[in-house]
Amino acid sequence: MNRSIIVAVMCLFAVPVVGEEAAPAVNQQKAVLVTGASTGIGRNLVERLASDGYFVYAGARKESDLKALQAIKNVQALRLDVTSPQDIEAAVATVTKSGRGLYALVNNAGVATFGPLVDTKESEFDLVMEVNVYGPYRVTKAFSPLIVAGKGRITTIGSIAGILAGPGLGAYCMSKHAMEAFTDSLAAEMAPLGVQVSIVEPGNYNSDIERSVVKRIGGDMKEADRSNFKEPDEVSDAVKQALFSPDPKRRYMVVPNQDESERTIKKQIAQLVQLNEGQAYTYDREALVRMLDEELAKARPRVASSASRD
Repeated sequence: MNRSIIVAVMCLFAVPVVGEEAAPAVNQQKAVLVTGASTGIGRNLVERLASDGYFVYAGARKESDLKALQAIKNVQALRLDVTSPQDIEAAVATVTKSGRGLYALVNNAGVATFGPLVDTKESEFDLVMEVNVYGPYRVTKAFSPLIVAGKGRITTIGSIAGILAGPGLGAYCMSKHAMEAFTDSLAAEMAPLGVQVSIVEPGNYNSDIERSVVKRIGGDMKEADRSNFKEPDEVSDAVKQALFSPDPKRRYMVVPNQDESERTIKKQIAQLVQLNEGQAYTYDREALVRMLDEELAKARPRVASSASRD
């Protein structure tokens, strides 16, 4: 798998503002917390949510990013390193004290890394897991009482790398595969409490994720330039559906082209065949097609791509 398959993941939110007279009262304005909100998908989502009138708690680490986020209407910047229990505890206290409650959490913060698994330094591997796996776990656990109280939503930014896997991206793909299980288990546990859980799985969009890797472990910065990729507006659209649709999907795959879609779906089919072949209870083609038809009967209508709408 080409390392560019990594794609757009990380960053997040902002807060809403409409004219003062039209702005909803504090207890009516839904509040959303977005982690990793400084750039890329996170920043795009923050700005979109804030402009739509939602109040956004935007998590970031750097002082310059916090100042920039704080300048956006309907946004309150929070110093939030998802690997820091102290930051998470302080963020919970801030949100609780505000009295707005918390309708939704978007776990967006993430990092990537490159290189064969057997050559990956343990410190680098640990960083990816700390941010991409322990981060959503810690933040979700800490804010879950507020989300449950509001019968709200939890959405995690995964990746098609959570379905695909290939050479050179092992640690990153492992972390995104973990978010698939995280989402399914969490959804089953939260459903009885009135909380709906989704995962958004982007393909390749513009972000700083590869630049961050090169700054940390070295490499060619020109190869890390993703500015030729589409802006992540479609990813933000999917997140908004997950957060505010009356009947959200569990999974939202959002890719910029047919190739990434086909590779991801084919990988799922290949895994099905591998699981089914040569085992004691193998299903024949007729049974598999029947199962597929049963699931397709539950599927939602096809949505036109942005290209076909233009």
